[in-house]
Amino acid sequence: MPSRSAAPLAADAQHPMLDKPLMHYGRRVLNRRAPGAEPPEFRTLGVTPLTPHIGAEISGVDLAEPIGPELARELRQALLEWKVIFFRDQPRVRAGHHLELAAVWGPPEANPFFPKSGTEGVSRLAKDETAIGNENIWHSDHSFMAAPALGSVLRSVEVPPAGGDTMWADMGAAYDNLPERTRTRIEHLTATHDWVPSWGSTMSEEQVARLREELPPVEHPVVVRHPRSGRQLLYVNEPFTTRINGVSETESRELLDELVLQARVPEYQVRFHWEPDSVAVWDNIATQHYAISDYYPRRRVMERIAVAGVPLS
Repeated sequence: MPSRSAAPLAADAQHPMLDKPLMHYGRRVLNRRAPGAEPPEFRTLGVTPLTPHIGAEISGVDLAEPIGPELARELRQALLEWKVIFFRDQPRVRAGHHLELAAVWGPPEANPFFPKSGTEGVSRLAKDETAIGNENIWHSDHSFMAAPALGSVLRSVEVPPAGGDTMWADMGAAYDNLPERTRTRIEHLTATHDWVPSWGSTMSEEQVARLREELPPVEHPVVVRHPRSGRQLLYVNEPFTTRINGVSETESRELLDELVLQARVPEYQVRFHWEPDSVAVWDNIATQHYAISDYYPRRRVMERIAVAGVPLS
C-alpha cells in the first residue's frame, strides 16, 4: 500500500492550533456489537476470541467442503460480531473454494491496482527476496470507490518463517471513544477519498489521467452506519481520505490529523500471525488493517478476494 507523502503526527502530539491532545487518554469503552444487538449462537462452528471485542479464530470448518445455508448464516454472524475471523490449517483450499467463501458475503470485486492470479476475482499479492518491503499504512480497502468493498478474504500461499503479521483495528471502538465534542463536530460531515496521492504516486501522469476517468474522487460520510449491523463507525483513512468537506483547509487538516490516528490505539486492535494455509475474512467497513512489512528478504505470497459493497450512509 503506497503511503501518503505527508508525515503523520506522533501519537502524543498536540495540534499546534489547539490546546488538546489528538488521542484519547484514560478508560476506553470497548463494545463488541451495536447497542441492543443480541449475541449470536453458533451450532455449526467453534469461535475462539483473540481479543475481547475484535478478532476470533473459527474451528470445525473445512473450507474445501461445500458451505451450506446454516454454516453461511453463522459465518456472517461471526463476522458481524468479531469484524475479522480466521481459519487455520486449510491445506485443501484452492481458488474455487476461496471464491465460494467470499460469496457468503457477496460477489467479488476487483482492485484496479492489484495483479490478477489467473482466476477471475482473485488477486495475487507477492513479495519475494528481490523486493524490499514498503512501509505500510493503516487503511480500509477501496474507500476511493463510490461503493467501497464490504469485506475481503485473504489466503496465505507462502509465508516467511517469522514476521509478516497483519493487524486490524475496530473503527466502531475508534468512534465510540472519540471525545464528545469531536463526535458532535463530525456527525454530519463528509470527506473526499481519492486514490491519486497513494496509488498515483507510483504512476506516470498519463496513467493517472487515464484511470482518473474511471475513478474520480468520491465523498463518504465521516461517520457511517454499517450497512448490515447499523453500528456507527469512523470512516476516514490516511492514504485515501484527502479532505474533510464543508470546513476550512486548516480545520480539515486538524480533524484528519486527529481522526486517522485512532486506528493506532492498541486496545482497538487484533494481530494475526500467518501460518501456511491460513485464511482471514474481514469486514472492510468496520475495520482498518495494516500488513506488517518486516520479513525482508524472505518471501510472502497471499491471494485476496474483495467482496463488492454498497454506497455508505
